[in-house]
Amino acid sequence: MTFLRAFFLLLFSSLVLVTGCSKKSAIQQAPAQNPPANSAGPKIEYQEIEWTDLIPKEDLDALMNPPEYLNEIADGSEEDTLEDQLKIQQENPDDPYQKALVSTKVIAEFHQRKVRLPGFIVPLDFDDNQVITTFLLVPFFGACIHVPPPPPNQIIFATYEPGLTLDDLSDAFFIEGTIFTELQEHDLATSAYSMKVDRILPYEE
Repeated sequence: MTFLRAFFLLLFSSLVLVTGCSKKSAIQQAPAQNPPANSAGPKIEYQEIEWTDLIPKEDLDALMNPPEYLNEIADGSEEDTLEDQLKIQQENPDDPYQKALVSTKVIAEFHQRKVRLPGFIVPLDFDDNQVITTFLLVPFFGACIHVPPPPPNQIIFATYEPGLTLDDLSDAFFIEGTIFTELQEHDLATSAYSMKVDRILPYEE
């Protein structure tokens, strides 16, 4: 399987989160970050969503129907590289598939909505105690670090004031919070969504 096709499969394989998290996620958070389950006050309802829910239909259709020229690239060839993918994007700026790979289009209805979403954490900012307060939430392990970033509308710039520390970046989590349709640019990637995180929960099948 070529690098480019493998990257495409990472984006949309429904098995990625399951195979990437064979054990219960381990996380350390500030003691006051979550109220007890039986605490007083109204219960917040979060809409559980999937990553593809954040992609406009035209972008999703393009990504689900990759162009034939990807099949013509031989495994391990000089063309089967990230650099070649970038070159293809530059040479085919009007190709719907290539446009979808870098799309910042969003679903406007999600702005300021309370959502629950599974994903992986890519830390951005640490304090002196290695506590993470801002991070990128991504749909598959290694995104923005070991493999190219997914489309911007598949990346969420997240802020979490209590902070957290991670034992293993390959652990997946359920993230609950308020999502916003606003563009954020970082050295690692551009995100089309942001989130004010309320809770971070272990991912369990």
